[in-house]
Parts: sequence; C-alpha cells; structure tokens
Amino acid sequence: MSAKGWALFAALCVIWGIPYLLIKVAVAHVTPATLVFCRTAVGALLLLPVAAARGDLRQALARWPSVLAFTVVEMGVPWLFLSDAERQLPSSLVGLVIAAVPSVAAILAALVGHERLDARRGAGLLVGFAGVAAMLGLGSAAGSARAFAELGLVVVGYAAAPLIVARRLSDVPSLGVVALSLGACAVGYLPAAIVQAPSHVPPLAALASLAVLGVVCTAAAFLVAFALIAEAGPVRATVVTYVNPAVAAVLGATVLGERLTVGMLAGFALVLLGSVGATRRAPAEPAPG
Repeated sequence: MSAKGWALFAALCVIWGIPYLLIKVAVAHVTPATLVFCRTAVGALLLLPVAAARGDLRQALARWPSVLAFTVVEMGVPWLFLSDAERQLPSSLVGLVIAAVPSVAAILAALVGHERLDARRGAGLLVGFAGVAAMLGLGSAAGSARAFAELGLVVVGYAAAPLIVARRLSDVPSLGVVALSLGACAVGYLPAAIVQAPSHVPPLAALASLAVLGVVCTAAAFLVAFALIAEAGPVRATVVTYVNPAVAAVLGATVLGERLTVGMLAGFALVLLGSVGATRRAPAEPAPG
C-alpha cells in the first residue's frame, strides 16, 4: 500500500475509533434519537451538496428502495441502539464488541449465498464468538440484558449493510448513497428530536461531541473511506474494522477512566483472531463479483 494509502488508513482508524467516546459524552445530556438526528443532519448538510454537484445524488434517488433499506440497517437502527446501549455500558466495551462485525458478516454472506462458509471459517466464527462471550462475561462492567441485546442488533446491522450495497447498490456511486441515506435518516428522526429536545442547552462538551460526530466521524469519515477504497481497494480497506475498536478502548480508558478488564482484552484478541479466520478466503477461492 502506498504512503497515501497508509495515511488514509491511519486517519480512518482514528476517525471511526472516536465515535464511542463522543457518544458516551453526548448521551449524558441528549436522548439517543436526538443524537442520531444531529449526527445525520450535520453529515447530510455537508455531503448532499457535494453528491448533487457530482451527479451522484440523482443515481441514488433512482434506487431509493434499496437506499432506504441501507439507511435503516446501517444508520437508522444501529446508531439509535448504539447510543442507547452506551447509556449503560462503557464505551470501551462497546467499541471492542463491534469488532465482531466481520464474523457476523461472514455468516450473513453464507446465508444469502454470497460466499461459502467452510470448516476453517466456521472455526474462526466459534473463536470470535467465544471472544465476545469473554468480553461480556469475564469481569466486564455489568449492563442490562436490553443493552447487550441492542449491541447485538448493532453488530448485525453493521454486518448486513455491506451486503445490501453489494447486491443492490454496487453500481451506484457510494457518495450518493451515503448522502441520501444521511438525509433520509435525519428527516426520519426529526419528529423525535423535536419532541425530545433538551429543556436547556447542553454543556459545551456535549455540543462539541455532537459537532465532531457529524462533521468528522460521519461526513469526513465517509469521504476518507471512499478515498481509501480507491487507493487501496475494498479488501484492504476493511482491515480498519480490526483497528478502530482498539482506538475506542484506549480512549475510553484514558479519557473517561473506564476500566479495561482481562476478560475484555483477552476477548478482543479472540474476536480479532476469529474475524481473520472467518473472513479470509482460501488461496484457490475467487473473490465474489
């Protein structure tokens, strides 16, 4: 990978590693629905003009049913549940569990016939899920069953969204899909954001967290992701999924003072090992078209 590719990769690892910290700060003062609205509205305001100017928005509008499905699975449901789960769980734990996304994606890809799930990948899945169990059960902070269930749905959503893109939107410019999705999600959450608006102005830390989530972790992050895919290819770009949870854990421990337990660290290592095994193709196996 080129120097430019490595720079984009490092930037995306950090950009997609800090949302967990920012969400933890913001949901102490605004509701999860308000947070999702603010994040998507800011991102849409920045990306919609760019997508429209490039002509990408028109192509995405022509495929609006699939874009709407992607919006619900990638943003609408996961971002709400992720924010709600962080009201009870440490941001570091949440970030580490998200590392299970590639393993779940491998299962979903096998179920829809997109890829084959052989014994080697099956073993990787077992190792990965053992890691999740270790993170949630061996000394991790206590949380309600609802928060853990929400986190599970977040992982499934993040894993399913790329399949929708691959099967329904692969020929549509990514920027148009993301910009339209952000706009649709913001419109969908607008009523809830109005009803649940805070009775007083949130503190500066919460406002700054919402701003950074929208500008950096959403709008800029997608632009960096597109540039990384163009520079290094889609396969290498997915490796960022293995790194940003570690960034989330470090930030949670150093900034918020969250405790990193042995179970969390050991579980994260198992999740990474399992994800690599579950997603790596055999040498003779061709990549899906």
